[in-house]
Amino acid sequence: MFPTGVTVVATRHVLDGACGLTANAFTSVSLEPPLVLVVVDRSSNTFQCVERRGFFSVNVLAAGQEDLAIAFARKGEDKFGEVPHRLGRSGAPLIDGAAAWLECHVEAAHPGGDHVILVARVERMERPDEDRAPLVFHRGSYTTVADAEH
Repeated sequence: MFPTGVTVVATRHVLDGACGLTANAFTSVSLEPPLVLVVVDRSSNTFQCVERRGFFSVNVLAAGQEDLAIAFARKGEDKFGEVPHRLGRSGAPLIDGAAAWLECHVEAAHPGGDHVILVARVERMERPDEDRAPLVFHRGSYTTVADAEH
């Protein structure tokens, strides 16, 4: 019953390439300093990469990117193989067509059962197309939000 945004949290792989996962447990923590919180599965390959690298990107998926949300929710390697992206200043992957990107540096990690709560400082953010509506997950399916001005 609680609608959430849909993101892909990603970083450089510890060996080569990139790794990422779908996360809807993402929120702002503080404006000064700019901090966000994301919760990831501690057994995931992506968490192991973030733990080693110390940085990650948050790709806020846009309406129409449901296929990416589904693909990055699956276990497995090389999820970026066919996904158009570029590397940000930090080296973390920024997915083409996302509604927004954040590049973050891990400040703290806290245990949360089988997940880890990461608190990170936002080093850089970008919103390439202000008309892109965000992807939303609600009642077991993907949707978007209506523009309040229309």
